[in-house]
Amino acid sequence: MALSSQLEVLDLRHFSAAQLQPLLMEEADRWQRRLFWDYSGSTSVLLKYLDSRVLPGFVALRRGKVAGYTFAVFEAAKAVLGDVYAFGEGEGVSNPVCETLLTHLLEMLQAAPGVDRIESQLLMFPSGALGRQFSERGFLPHRRLFMVVDLTAYSRPPNPAGDLPPGITLEPWQPALYDAAAELIHLAYVGHVDSGINDQYRSVHGAQRFLHNIVRFPGCGIFDPESSWVLRNTRSLNTQAPDLLGMVLCSRVRQDSAHITQLCVSPALRGLGLGPALLRHCLLGLEAAGVRSLSLTVTESNDGARRLYEQHGFRTAHRFDAMVWDHAQIAHQRTRDTDLRISAAV
Repeated sequence: MALSSQLEVLDLRHFSAAQLQPLLMEEADRWQRRLFWDYSGSTSVLLKYLDSRVLPGFVALRRGKVAGYTFAVFEAAKAVLGDVYAFGEGEGVSNPVCETLLTHLLEMLQAAPGVDRIESQLLMFPSGALGRQFSERGFLPHRRLFMVVDLTAYSRPPNPAGDLPPGITLEPWQPALYDAAAELIHLAYVGHVDSGINDQYRSVHGAQRFLHNIVRFPGCGIFDPESSWVLRNTRSLNTQAPDLLGMVLCSRVRQDSAHITQLCVSPALRGLGLGPALLRHCLLGLEAAGVRSLSLTVTESNDGARRLYEQHGFRTAHRFDAMVWDHAQIAHQRTRDTDLRISAAV
């Protein structure tokens, strides 16, 4: 008998946090072992949302017992897959309970009124896992890398900070830089592959939401301002609007582990060594603070960024997929294909 026929799939909102807590505890343990990540903060937030019974999603039951769950969140006309997890799954390419749950969730999201875009980055699953469920519903894949550097073996460079060009200074992160940071993030990702994966990069308002999520919520760890740095233009005459040229933002994901959530430089100043200077300063500061490992994620096709990280000791520990479904892009492509066929027939 097929596993899917042994499962009962029900609305997530019928279940309490207490009913799902054992499943979430196993998932948190998996994050600790595989990704050096204390996921308890995210678990606590999720449990509160579950008790409010507002998250759209599904739970799979096997013989009356919870076997897995999935949920999504809505952001205006976009839906973001929050998670999918089942007991004992996530290690390899065969994940039958998660596949069943994901099929139900994607069908619901694509049929939801007003949803024009769906994004997913299921970090736990190796690249290729769950791929069929996404591809059958028109999603485009982007392979991403989870990279880690062992700071206990990090080789300290002879000139850690590097020589910054005149007029550029390295300064610690400050909350007053929030709006300027959002503008820099938007500027840095114009036409970038990652703006196709996360549409928050496409506008200043979206970049503000992105910053809000990483600075004020524990989904990517606890924001660490002492390990976050910016590059400023000291020659700017506008003291009310700081002229940011680059930044590195970092969060603690475990007492002895950190994660870089953002590293970007103004496009006009790329090639001057500003990105490497920011990265080295972050690495050395975390090493001095007793952090043992530092991680980050990068899109595999972003060759320049990947090489930069490899040059600083990062190794690829895990490959996963970002998946995107964009109704407007699909409709445009279909129209273009139709026009090409008509032109070829004339």
